[in-house]
This record gives sequence, structure tokens and C-alpha cells, in this order.
Amino acid sequence: MRCRLCLPSALLLLSGCATTGGDRIAQKDPLEGFNRHVWNFNHGVDKAVVRPIAVAYRGVTPSFARRGIGNAFDNLTEPWSAINNLLQLKPGRAARNLGRFAVNSTIGIAGLSDRATKIGIRQAPEDAGQTLARWGVGTGPYLVLPLLGPSTLRDGVGFAVAQVADPVAICFAQCGVPSGVRYGLATLKYLNARSELIDVGADAMLATSLDPYAVARSAYLQRRREEILNESPDADSGPAGAPSDASVSTSASDSR
Repeated sequence: MRCRLCLPSALLLLSGCATTGGDRIAQKDPLEGFNRHVWNFNHGVDKAVVRPIAVAYRGVTPSFARRGIGNAFDNLTEPWSAINNLLQLKPGRAARNLGRFAVNSTIGIAGLSDRATKIGIRQAPEDAGQTLARWGVGTGPYLVLPLLGPSTLRDGVGFAVAQVADPVAICFAQCGVPSGVRYGLATLKYLNARSELIDVGADAMLATSLDPYAVARSAYLQRRREEILNESPDADSGPAGAPSDASVSTSASDSR
């Protein structure tokens, strides 16, 4: 309940930021002192606990199994992506989300196999942070969240919205799924995501950086900018090369 009460005031603050520089505010990093403290805390926890467990997880879980687990968790994001695509007036992308969810949940064996991509239904991920950007809301300050890592005020609000509005999260909370199962799945999702960071070489990149904090901040903001503008490869390509349903509006570009 407290998160719900905080959202309106946070959105008002963000709307003000939208007119004063977009993600330039995040790049200036006015909360850097606080963020670096949280970054150091996260790094300490990762070094002492999370990474060793992730390495052990990789040792007992074959790569094909980790890939399947990642696919399954990605599949669970499709309904929320569909809602956000609709809120952004992108019905074609929303249809792809629902098509992927139907295909991967059935012949993809609960999403373990990404059959949808193999038959030409490409990914169209969207989240609440991207929806707020589409509506003209600026990023606000860059923000490092405890245990969760890089974010912005806007994306933090989007994350909070997802906790109370994502249909999969609602179902898990209200459809009789035991709390032990929910926490176990959340832990597995976290470990698998940490393992993927090892796969892509994030650890090595940060280890060789003079300022890992600044590198992570720059990489996060650039990636989010590309996601909001749908600039990633095939981001707006439909099946069989179908055209995109819509590009990001000028207001979304200005919100950067």
C-alpha cells in the first residue's frame, strides 16, 4: 500500500524532470555519493555471496539448461510486455507478445524452448519504465538499487508498478502458489541472470575498468535509451519482415 501511495508524487516529480533535460539529469548523476555507497554494498554482497553461488550454479547446471531456464522466465514477461505495448499504442508488438506467450507456453514446454522465435515471432519486450518514457516522463536521477543494481528514478517507479500490476505477479500472489515456490523461483531467476552476466563478460569488463561504477552507469543508460527507442536489432520487425506498427513518438525522444 505504501508504494501505491508514493507513486503519484514520484510521477509528478518525474514529469517535472521531463522538461529539464531528460536523461542528462541521470548522466550528471546528482545522487552519485549515495549511489556509490549502494554500489559498494552491492559489490561486497556479490563478491562474498552471489557470485560464488552463481559460479556453483553454473558448475551443476549445463548451459542448455540455463538457457532453457532463462527462456522460461522471459516467457513469463510476455503478458506484461503486451500490456505495456498496448499502453504505448503499439498493438502489433502486443500481438507478438501474446503470440509468443501462447506458442512458448504450449509447444515450447512452459517457455523452456523459444519456439516462437524459431517460427518467426520476434521478441517485443517493453516494461513500465519504457511506457513512462513513451508518455514523456524523463528519467530523473540515476539510481543504484540495493541488490538490484543500476536503475533510474523513472525505472524504479516502473519496477514498483510491475510488482502490483504485472498479471503474472498477481497470479503468483493470488492463485495459491506457495510462498516457498515463489521465493525459490525468484532466487533461481536472480541466479540465472547473474550467470548470464558472467556469460557476456560483464565481470571481466568491470574488473579491468578504472571506474567500474561509471562504466556500469554509462552502459545502463545507453542500453535503456536504445530499448526506449526500439533501436535494438529486429526490435520492430514483425514476422516474415512485416513492418513495424509504430515508432517512438517525438515526446519519447524529447524525454531522454
